[in-house]
Amino acid sequence: MTISAVGYWLLSRLLTLIKLFSIFGFLATMKYLYTLIFSAFISFNLHAQGILKDNSVYQITYFRSADGKPKEDRNPAVVIASAKQNLITNAAILNHKAKYPYEQSIVNKPNQILYQLADLGVDNQIATADSAAIAKQAFELGTETKVILGYTCQRATTVVNSNRIDLWYTADAGIKAAPTSLGQGLGLVLEQVRNGNSYITATKIEEVKKVKPIDLEKISAKLTDGLNYKDLLWKSKFITLNVFSNETINFVDKPQSNDSVFRFAGGTVIARKVKFPALVNPTVFVDLTEKSSGDAYDRTGSVFIIPTDKKISLMDALKNSVKELPVYDNGNGKKYQGVVATADYDPVIELMRFFTPFGVGKYNTLKLKDKNWAEQVYYRQDVSELFPLMNGKEAWVAVFIGNYDKGGHQVSLNITLHNGGRPKVAKEVILPLFDSTNVMAMAGQEYATMFSSDKGLEVSFTLTKDLKDAKLRYITTGHGGWGNGDEFVPRKNTIWLDGKEAFAFTPWRQDCGSYRLSNPASGNFESGLSSSDLSRSNWCPGTVTNPNWISLGDLKAGTHTIKVTIPMGKPEGGSSSAWNVSGVLLGEE
Repeated sequence: MTISAVGYWLLSRLLTLIKLFSIFGFLATMKYLYTLIFSAFISFNLHAQGILKDNSVYQITYFRSADGKPKEDRNPAVVIASAKQNLITNAAILNHKAKYPYEQSIVNKPNQILYQLADLGVDNQIATADSAAIAKQAFELGTETKVILGYTCQRATTVVNSNRIDLWYTADAGIKAAPTSLGQGLGLVLEQVRNGNSYITATKIEEVKKVKPIDLEKISAKLTDGLNYKDLLWKSKFITLNVFSNETINFVDKPQSNDSVFRFAGGTVIARKVKFPALVNPTVFVDLTEKSSGDAYDRTGSVFIIPTDKKISLMDALKNSVKELPVYDNGNGKKYQGVVATADYDPVIELMRFFTPFGVGKYNTLKLKDKNWAEQVYYRQDVSELFPLMNGKEAWVAVFIGNYDKGGHQVSLNITLHNGGRPKVAKEVILPLFDSTNVMAMAGQEYATMFSSDKGLEVSFTLTKDLKDAKLRYITTGHGGWGNGDEFVPRKNTIWLDGKEAFAFTPWRQDCGSYRLSNPASGNFESGLSSSDLSRSNWCPGTVTNPNWISLGDLKAGTHTIKVTIPMGKPEGGSSSAWNVSGVLLGEE
């Protein structure tokens, strides 16, 4: 180490001492000073000649910081470097305190092959190798210098996924290593800076004894391709509940169930009992893929939970008859089965409302110039707020697609659960109140035309305790697929609480043309428009309809009434409009 280098090194540490004292006080500063003196002693001895010993193994510890503050995990990156191999790891892994899954990298020298090694669980390890990852790296070399741990470093810059990466490295140490795969061929990288504010900085270099290199022959037996490796590592980070895989939803006289998947309502409803794990405040997603197996039209779809903890449930109707369901009568002359909560019945809990496009998959043979049709449609929605109803329990999960087609649709459904991400609530209250989507339409359940009456849809519920910050999770879509039908006519939705207007809006989607490539069988008009382009009452062919969150404030214990009114259009001939609305009340006791 040169005298000037020592001066720079001491000056940088002195500035750090001043900053620490101002932020953390005397004790933290003294601790840092002790560490500084110790590391300086080692560094001065290691670097006295400026070159580390070729036949030795060195452990380089890197401190992470961002915007001038240390990273909260306090888990430093560690590189164990030798002439033949670099292991890129971290302190938690070396101390056997890392949580699964965790990942390490190995650089094999001198051929510079990068191995990535992931431990997904006990005795579950995967790996991949890339012989070009390091060789193809390109850097712009700067003229600036910086002293880090007594070494005069040069700057090398590259761009990764639009992020500027500056590497400060020295060619004087006698070894080549870095805290990530970047810059392994430059020299000894002592600092990596992303976008000028995120730092990985070397704080200590020490010679280590009795360190065996990683046996690459054992790793070779676990190798997979890079894409499969990334997929397996990603999927190991969360729980996946596979509910349905390539199941057909169609209309047939005698739908066939098995010991796992049950088919009802002429095959237009499939259901399966699912065991949900017990988790604390997870983030939960529903994801569904759909493609046509024969049906060319856009159809209403719903993913829902069937509550079974009251005397009557939708399962009774699915197994027997729609007559099992309680009837809602609003005075317009029709009887609506199973749409509102009663003392003995809870309506289905809608997780996701979706709409099939016009014939994606089956009708991709209908070619148009410059149109490359999607192979299938993928829907994904966050349903975390409803998970407490299923947490640690078994529940019936079902999918409905309304159609009268023998070929129908093919669907796959997963539910993924990701640890953390939601604020903790002391005691959540979740009450299913109504769902007018007639998921048993093909078994005689009435369409939701109750909005032809001023009474609309009305439901009463009783709270045993006060409810804080009550919200209505409200999903609405209008239907009636002719020119004057409510599918194509905006209609105001009004939600009333205890006789007073709580919220009103006009649900409308104007982005349907964005999904043209999912609609190969969509009809085309003389105007040059496709049917799938047209704006609709809160839905588009090939999309999910998001819930509206309606704030109801704090509710007192006792009985309350929620009513939904919509000025539904009048029937024309044999056609009638309808509105599918679902509502779940959420709050905190």
